[in-house]
Amino acid sequence: MTRFFIIALASFAAVAYGDDAGGTQVPEIPYESVPNFLKLPPDMYLGEASGVAVNSKKHVFVFSRGNTTGPAYSAAAAQILEFGPDGKFIREIGHNLYAWSFAHAIRFDKDDNLWAVDKGSDMIIKFNPEGRVAMVFGRKKEASDENSEPWKHPRPPLPAIDGQFRQPTDVTWDPQGDIFISDGYINSRVAKFDKNGDWVKQWGTPGSGPGELM
Repeated sequence: MTRFFIIALASFAAVAYGDDAGGTQVPEIPYESVPNFLKLPPDMYLGEASGVAVNSKKHVFVFSRGNTTGPAYSAAAAQILEFGPDGKFIREIGHNLYAWSFAHAIRFDKDDNLWAVDKGSDMIIKFNPEGRVAMVFGRKKEASDENSEPWKHPRPPLPAIDGQFRQPTDVTWDPQGDIFISDGYINSRVAKFDKNGDWVKQWGTPGSGPGELM
């Protein structure tokens, strides 16, 4: 029986794997529920978990909002926690990292590099398997910027800018190692970089027509 790390499956399974409209019984996917699987230290707590990823060693990584120290605070902060296959806490990745502001998604590439997408800081961070920062995409606005006003969100949105992001949401790769970032809630586009992190192109604009993304 395959053991699944599950946060919320029961309601989905009841709909997807129960009887269909014609009364035909659909086979259920076997799973084992593991209560209190994650074993946190006594002084550490999970906030709002926005992403979960598993590497080749079956270690579980949780991208959580709700850290109370670092460059952002309370529910707007973020941290990545690593757990062993048995759920035992191992370490925090990127403690107090400059990019942490509002966790959105984490992924592993084929080489076990961990990628974190932070919606609040408009940044995407690549960690090597040792947990060190290897690449940084985008940057968050600072009070020292020439135009220090927060991002404006007019409708329709302002045109996207190469290399900058506005609330990115996810990341993936093709077989050649090219990088694709969904960007996102504001820009509504896909940004492509080569495997070295150099800008290639973008496509998509906000909307619901051909070539547009919502």
